Amino acid sequence: SSFQCLAQARGLRDLSGDGGVRKEELRPGTGQAVPPAASVAVKYSGYLEHWDEPFCTNCYSKFPELMKLGKDITLWGLEIGLLTMKKGEVARFVFAPDYAYGRQGCPPLIPPNATVMFEVEVLDFLDSDESDTFFQLTPEQQDTFPLQKVLKVADTEREFGNYLYRKRHFESAKDRYKRAFSILGRSPSSEAEQCQIDASKLLVLLNLSLTYLKLERPAQALAYGEKALEIDRRNAKALFRCGQACLCMTEYEKARDFLVRAQHIQPFNHDINNELKKLASCYKDYMEKEKEMCCRMFAPLNCSS
Repeated sequence: SSFQCLAQARGLRDLSGDGGVRKEELRPGTGQAVPPAASVAVKYSGYLEHWDEPFCTNCYSKFPELMKLGKDITLWGLEIGLLTMKKGEVARFVFAPDYAYGRQGCPPLIPPNATVMFEVEVLDFLDSDESDTFFQLTPEQQDTFPLQKVLKVADTEREFGNYLYRKRHFESAKDRYKRAFSILGRSPSSEAEQCQIDASKLLVLLNLSLTYLKLERPAQALAYGEKALEIDRRNAKALFRCGQACLCMTEYEKARDFLVRAQHIQPFNHDINNELKKLASCYKDYMEKEKEMCCRMFAPLNCSS
């Protein structure tokens, strides 16, 4: 079996130094290796000897959850293995009992002293160590954090939000963006610091506006879009988001104002131009319905003698 062949193979990389965790790379990844305390999205399947089907797998999940090393991933051998992997990499691992389920196993599924094989693919990961450390501090301690580290934490939280947004987990994405925004309210000590804070805020506000549109809450989308315009009044994305939000709320004049301003900045942007076409169509339908309603209201009554 593939299990026996792998378990008995001599050319595997010994990760633990005692043969307890061995690795076979099936497909190389790119970039840096997964750092300690990262949050990782992986697909995995675990196999026992003489079993054709995995005893555990998440390969049926379209969007695996992010799991934090040392917290959500409790199999020691798997954690050791993941720290050697890169984004996009696929590998097989053989874990001796001491690095898997131990002498007791996990009855009734895992027998005592079981050697297990895992196939793992790293889809994505985020280095959340500094972010996690920051949010464990008191508000007073957070205020003394160097600005560059605060900006890095905010960027990490925004990346978390982006990951969740791509998986269409909009409510969770919104919470991550709000967490990023919450730490960017500190007073700058110079104009240069204010520019750095504003640049970070702008990205988060644009993401919040878009996410609220996906959540079908256009009033909030407009509010965050307008906050973005307070930072950069000529930001085409912010104008576009505000126009979209107003269109959703059938505030056609405001929608047109925002979208035309966006078009002046980016005249060949297909999204902006298509939204203006959509606005024109909606406004035409609206006016026809208004006209029809007026005709009904003021039509002479048919009186019978």
